[in-house]
Amino acid sequence: MNEPRLKFHLGLSTSGFHRLAYREWGSPDAARVLVCAHGLTRNGRDFDELAAAAAAAGWRVVCPDVVGRGDSEALADPAGYTFPQYLQDMNALLVRLDVEPVDWLGTSMGGLIGMLLAAQPKSPLRRLVLNDIGPFLPRPAIEELASQVAEERVWPDFENAATELRQAYEGFGPLDEAQWQRLIERSLIRTSDGRWRRNFDPALGRAFAETVAGDVDLWNFWEAVRQPVLVLRGEHSELLTTGIAGEMERRGPGAEIVEIADSGHAPALMRSEQIELILNWLGRS
Repeated sequence: MNEPRLKFHLGLSTSGFHRLAYREWGSPDAARVLVCAHGLTRNGRDFDELAAAAAAAGWRVVCPDVVGRGDSEALADPAGYTFPQYLQDMNALLVRLDVEPVDWLGTSMGGLIGMLLAAQPKSPLRRLVLNDIGPFLPRPAIEELASQVAEERVWPDFENAATELRQAYEGFGPLDEAQWQRLIERSLIRTSDGRWRRNFDPALGRAFAETVAGDVDLWNFWEAVRQPVLVLRGEHSELLTTGIAGEMERRGPGAEIVEIADSGHAPALMRSEQIELILNWLGRS
């Protein structure tokens, strides 16, 4: 697998500037550009396999680490971990790339960022892929997610961390041992005292948990989307239910729904058949 180019740009919050990381695959002069945005506590390395395949097929692929995740800096004020900040940072990235239109692939939170960008007038997004996320988030599913990310977990060794995370990420679907190893390695960071923790700012998990107050209804944004949309739904997902997916098919842009077997929230998109599905759909004229 070819290695990506690690780059940085600046974002701006009420606390000042922060340094944001992104990885770029393929030729900078490629005619098609795909931005891949990760989930709540994940990072851009989740898309390494997909990005490598897309780059080999002639795409320029950009995989950002959202602020507070991966190689991006944390915010000085955790209250800033909000969608308006994420949208502002992603707009700064698009300006940095100096290309339009772009295609957008987003898992969970990254999909919501893409949907909100696509809903804006004169949006630079051409096609949108949403991985196990929709415009309505049921409170029970959000509360379960919040409970998983609110606690700061630290493990004494990599093996203990890997065992626990593999159970926590069961919803990502069936992966082979090499894929699990890569996924876990991208999920963890070593602390100064030699222990291991998840690769995101612990303050953002607590901040997210504190904001959970009920269902999240974004149907008005969905109704404003005009781009073609592919929605991937994990077969056992409780965040994107069959009912919500059906509504997405009937309302707004009229999404194409594909169910990913043996997955929950959210399919890892590391398997070759999932990557082929996405790239074939994005490649339509």
